[in-house]
Amino acid sequence: MKIKRQIKSAVLVALVFLLAAGIMAQESRPKEITLSLEEAIFRALKHNLNLIAEVYSTEKASESISLAKEVFYPGLEVSYGSSRTVQPSTWWLYGSGTYITSTQNYETRISQRLPIGGSLSLIMSNYTTDTNQLFQLFNPYYNTQLRFSFVQPLLRNFGPRVARREIIVASQNYAISEAQLKSQVMETIYQVEEAYWNLVLARENLKVRQQSLQLAREQLAKTRKEIEVGQQAAIEILNVQAAVSQREAEIVQAEAAVRSAEDRLKVILNLASGVDLASITLIPTEKPEFKPVEIDLKEAIQIALTSRPDLQMENLNIESKQFNYDFARNQTLPQLDLNFSYWSPGISGDRLIYRDNNPWTGEVVGKIPGSMWDSFRDASRFLYNNWSVSFTLSLPLADMLGRSRVALASVELREAQAKQKAREQQVMLEVSEAVHNLNTLAKSVEAFRVAREYAEKRLEAETRKLAVGLTTNFFVLDAQEKLANARSNELKALVDYNLAQARLEKVLGTIMLNRKISLSQVGRSDSD
Repeated sequence: MKIKRQIKSAVLVALVFLLAAGIMAQESRPKEITLSLEEAIFRALKHNLNLIAEVYSTEKASESISLAKEVFYPGLEVSYGSSRTVQPSTWWLYGSGTYITSTQNYETRISQRLPIGGSLSLIMSNYTTDTNQLFQLFNPYYNTQLRFSFVQPLLRNFGPRVARREIIVASQNYAISEAQLKSQVMETIYQVEEAYWNLVLARENLKVRQQSLQLAREQLAKTRKEIEVGQQAAIEILNVQAAVSQREAEIVQAEAAVRSAEDRLKVILNLASGVDLASITLIPTEKPEFKPVEIDLKEAIQIALTSRPDLQMENLNIESKQFNYDFARNQTLPQLDLNFSYWSPGISGDRLIYRDNNPWTGEVVGKIPGSMWDSFRDASRFLYNNWSVSFTLSLPLADMLGRSRVALASVELREAQAKQKAREQQVMLEVSEAVHNLNTLAKSVEAFRVAREYAEKRLEAETRKLAVGLTTNFFVLDAQEKLANARSNELKALVDYNLAQARLEKVLGTIMLNRKISLSQVGRSDSD
């Protein structure tokens, strides 16, 4: 029984070990991900780290607009003060001894900045005094005032554009940031296409080299049999063995190219990093196709001039410099402000009644009660209307500095305009090169297709000739090598043509429009 239990335990341990080993082997097995080009682009839009960072930058610029708008929100201020004064009498009217005065101040202010550069304030204040001094008409005494104040610049800082300067600058920065995001999206889409098609090229080239190696190995096996039966000389095997070794070396290089292209695409898609790169294998599902397109160069240039985000940024930069120039000119004007105030006072308190209605007697014989709320009520009823209008003119002493700012803003504006012209010329050159390159590659695709067909026919001919003894292994192997190169060249021409189409869309600024991609799709995963 003891031996049976030991056997059972050993079997159980072995099963657990095998199960664990199987799980570890499964976990260490590379994970395969099949990807179409559209799926690769979609994943990059959601997970590419450069795009995510650019999205955050755009969001910051958007929040800056909200922050700039807050200057036009109404402001509320509430203040309170209290004091108590105790001192000996210094005037015979106050009487002898010590007099005590207590005061309290209340103020509530609502201020509003106006879109034309001025400001409006509504102030409700109260001043309360309680004293033991003689000859007071009210004690305690409540003085309330309701005041409207309006200040409007008429020259410097006048107008909605100057008043909304922070908002305009923030909006321009946001538009520039959005154009930068669009440019980054376009660049990322092109990078994905480039990496995707290069991976396709590397994998297909590996297949071509594997086929070429297989042909060489078959030729080696056939040559060995023919040597055994005396149909060929033993020296013939050397050429075939050399070809097999050469093609095995080409396989190693082709496999390295696949790994390199695969890693580049993984990084762009943010699939893995570091040592985790080897744990994922990407399987592209698409093959390059030849779809001829007709491009009118003049029309293409016009599309690029209106669609390129970098040109949009240059235009926005010019608008920003123009605004800075206008603002600098405004700041050289004299400061002329209109000040208008309208206020209504309210006075109340305990009215003192002196003997014989003569305050000089100093003898209080009664009181007519009054309260703080009575003073608030009188102020709000506008029983006493008061107003004032004034103009304040101040001339800038630093006029020379102001002129320097205008000159600097003018230079920056002209600099931005020159950069815009240079960018337009660069765009036209890029479009012209992209169109010509696309047309050239279209011809190359056709030429390499014909070359591949001739290489196939030549290999067929050399194989038939070898079968009847009219040629040697050297010419057959040479035909095989040329066919492999022709297939690789045709495939590369197809990939280059597809990339040329993507690059043309990029330089035209239509790469997002053609794929129906909007900025709202960028940097947001499904779980967000």
